Amino acid sequence: MKCPIIPLGDRVVLLPIEEGEQQYGNIIVPDMGKEKPEMGKILAIGEGRITDTGAIIQNQLKKGQVVMVPKFGAQVVVIDGETYIIASENDVLGIIKNK
Repeated sequence: MKCPIIPLGDRVVLLPIEEGEQQYGNIIVPDMGKEKPEMGKILAIGEGRITDTGAIIQNQLKKGQVVMVPKFGAQVVVIDGETYIIASENDVLGIIKNK
């Protein structure tokens, strides 16, 4: 999928991933009422953070990785009916393996 947003600095653009209900044996655990971080697949990455001396520290994240960001720490944007999340690399809580 082509990203319509070019992130600046240390920002990343994510495509949100919906988790939905989980099932444990025969018990279905609904997703309502749970506070949890947002998950998303990285679509675009900025060049990196600029230091006080003007040097660029490149982002450590890569396109295609699935990451978690805080529910209320990132900016949610809707373009052409598609929802995107824009977050700073510092806001990323972790990388999800095997997604």
